[in-house]
Formats: sequence, structure tokens, C-alpha cells
Amino acid sequence: MTLTEGSLAGLGHRHLHSGKVRELFAVGDDMVLVVATDRISAYDHVLPTEIPDKGAVLTAMTLWWFEQLAEIVPHHLITARVEDYPAELAPYSEVLRGRSMLCRRLEMVPVECVARGYLAGSGWKDYLASGAVCGHDLPGGLRDGDRLAAPIFTPATKADLGEHDENITTADVAARYGAELAAELERVTLALYARAAELAESRGVIIADTKVEFGRCPDGGLVLGDEVLTPDSSRFWPAATWAPGAPQRSWDKQQVRDWLTGESGWDRVGPPPALPDWVVERTRSHYVEAYETLTGQSFAAYQRRA
Repeated sequence: MTLTEGSLAGLGHRHLHSGKVRELFAVGDDMVLVVATDRISAYDHVLPTEIPDKGAVLTAMTLWWFEQLAEIVPHHLITARVEDYPAELAPYSEVLRGRSMLCRRLEMVPVECVARGYLAGSGWKDYLASGAVCGHDLPGGLRDGDRLAAPIFTPATKADLGEHDENITTADVAARYGAELAAELERVTLALYARAAELAESRGVIIADTKVEFGRCPDGGLVLGDEVLTPDSSRFWPAATWAPGAPQRSWDKQQVRDWLTGESGWDRVGPPPALPDWVVERTRSHYVEAYETLTGQSFAAYQRRA
């Protein structure tokens, strides 16, 4: 599901951007088509092996979360029904079905807005090194996977493809983009996380952390963009198996990371190796399980509706 495979080659003149997972195309002057491929990345590399249905799962989860969070902040979605897309996209309907969204075109804020309710990932590494995460001093003696006393806002730079996001502080965001915007990003990010974490907890899921992105619409209002609360942008842990003090079982691409840094022998510098079938199958299963557990809906049913 890449441009080089020719599936969307006819839209090449409208192509705006290739991300690790998504392809963006201009539609008219004020819309953008967001297409989620089945690509998967790890350690800032796009892997040569795709995960079947991954793009559809990411799209399905994003659509569901947009509905749940709409009262907190507006989102950029116009429609995900290919039948309602402009006529120029009709020749690509079957390629786009279930894995694309027609959205308002925004001026994106160049900040990765991260909310953390638990200590994990780069936050855990920062804590081990300094006792703090993005300017938040934390109590001593915390363990990998511990719940924080209160969720914290831990922004990061938005890196180019192949580069690594860098954790920064809210003060850094204020210095670069203004105190008013920094405060608004923190408030809305934490509000989104609080609502999502509460809903997920009722389904037996812990959202350890999540990353969201925002843009500005023409009137200057803040709008939720890109994807939201998927296994690519969040750590989902089964609440029943949560046990601080070690890495947690998770519904995301941790299986891929573990294989790459363990059995594969990859040095994380050269081109990454192809994934074995069992890693592909297990990763697909984790993504589907995350969607079905959180939404209470069947992924197969989503595919039939799309």
C-alpha cells in the first residue's frame, strides 16, 4: 500500500507528504486525503515488511476516538465514506475504502503533544537518568510501569522521517511558540488523555501514555489532527496483567521491537530485516485486539461497513 506499488500513482501530482505510515494528498484548496498504509516503523526506521490490515485498524480506531472526544476539542475529519469523496477520487475507492479519511487542511503545530499517566518508554529512561521527565520532577523509587500521581504533559519535537523525536519541556514550547499556545496544548492534551483513560479503564485497558497532534483552522482555533489513540501512538496495557517493575504486556508493536533488538541481531543502524511470519501475525492480532477491546466492536464488522 505505497505509492511505488502504483495503487495511488494517479494521485502523484496531489501528493503532499509521506510519513512513516501515512500518505497525504491535497484535495481542492482546503482539504487533505489521509491514507493509512500497512507500513510499520520501529526505532525511526520503516520496516520492509507490512502488517496486513494495520492501516484499516488505525483508521477505525481514530474514527471511533474522534466521536468519543469531540466534546473536548473539534477534529479535522470531514468524512471517511468513500462514496462521499469528491468525484476525482472515485477511481481509487477500493484502495481507499476503510483506510482513508477526507479532512480539513490545517496549519499543523510542530509539537508532539504527549500525555503520560504511567512511567514507561522514553519517560522511564529520562527518569532513570535525571529523576525527571520533560521538566517534571518525580518522586524517587518509582518503577518501570508505575502509575504517576497525576498525568503529566511531556511534549516532544516533531522530527523529520528517519530522525528521532526529542523530549522537551512546556517551557521550551512556550519559548518557541508562545506561552498561550503552550498552555492551551497542555490543557487540551491532558483533558483528552483524562477522558480516554477513563473510558479505556472501563474496558479493562490502561492507556499508559499517548501522543496527539493539533493544527489551526483558518479562524485560529485548535483542532485535533492526524490519528488519535491507536497502537502506533499510544501504549495500551491490559489492566488485568499490569505489574510495575518490568515492561508490561501491551497491545502495540512491542512484539516487533523485541524481535528486532533480540532474535534478529539487527544493530539499529543498517537497513532493518524483514519480519518473520509469526511476528507479523502476532502484531496484526494485537492491533485488532486493541480495537475490539476498546470499542466493543468487531473489526470484521468495520471492514464490512467501510
